[in-house]
Amino acid sequence: MDMGAAKRYCRLMKKILPDYPRSEMLSSAGRTIQTEKAGLDALAAALENGLADPFTRAVEAIGAISGRVIVTGVGKSGHIGAKIAATLASTGTPAHFVHPAEANHGDLGMIAKDDAIVVLSWSGETAELKGILAYSRRFSIPLVAFTAGGESALGREADIVLLLPREQEACPHGLAPTTSTLMQLALGDALAVALLEAKGFTAGDFHTFHPGGKLGATLAHVSDVMHTGESVPLVPSGTPVPEAIMTLSLRKFGCVGVTSPDGRLIGIVTDGDVARNLGRNLVDQPIDAIMTSQPKTIAPTALASTAMAILNKNSIGALMVTDQNLSPIGIVHFHDLLRIGVA
Repeated sequence: MDMGAAKRYCRLMKKILPDYPRSEMLSSAGRTIQTEKAGLDALAAALENGLADPFTRAVEAIGAISGRVIVTGVGKSGHIGAKIAATLASTGTPAHFVHPAEANHGDLGMIAKDDAIVVLSWSGETAELKGILAYSRRFSIPLVAFTAGGESALGREADIVLLLPREQEACPHGLAPTTSTLMQLALGDALAVALLEAKGFTAGDFHTFHPGGKLGATLAHVSDVMHTGESVPLVPSGTPVPEAIMTLSLRKFGCVGVTSPDGRLIGIVTDGDVARNLGRNLVDQPIDAIMTSQPKTIAPTALASTAMAILNKNSIGALMVTDQNLSPIGIVHFHDLLRIGVA
């Protein structure tokens, strides 16, 4: 677009948009969502019929490789492909996006014989894909196609064709990829989740690939943030209240755990317990007299988000961490969870 045409376009937009009714904007948005929803409904129906067998074969074929999944596509399909590759990689299926144009100029060397290739092309006739298709056939690399062109060049070459239903695009001219790219994205997510579940990918595995940010914090384990050793506020059963209060004060967790002779946690005393009993003569009393029996505890293998949920539900500030024998091995405080980003 030359400078003159660009200026005319800007003047046109300034003239039209202020006069365009908001009701029409909302009506357009509603039509878009309903049209794309119809596409997803058609895709779901296809998965119960003709798409069922190729989808399961695709999961099995990708699950059997020892290399990576190479995802490729051009234009909007390429953008969707890059997202699918990222989703696969973050859910336990090593994947990488290779642009077909770059593949034709040396990046074919990034694809190994033990890989699998997933190609996204709505028509299946994208010229830029010829090189990567020929390469996959030459070295017998499994090829999975996301396409609406079952009889296209891509459809004919692919080992497995995930045939997408030809549904109406949300674009009123039927030109801008909208419904079609949403179906590609949904099918890619379905493939990634099916592989995740087939491999038994756990929340702990997920944390390995997402160590940072809010998600990483939520998936951290209690053992990652708990205090251990001498810092854990503990006193044996029968300890005089003044001595136990001294331990409570020095450790600064707002509580002190009480242990039995065999080392099990049998109770806890908080700042609030002490305050509620100030009117009593506690000098000669054992800490057992004011402790709460069977305190809330958590295992070191539990998620940090689980610890936060227990603290919030019970309106408490700290949790004793115990092993299978209920022996205290640590303590996790509300502030520790806030520090790593769990809220």
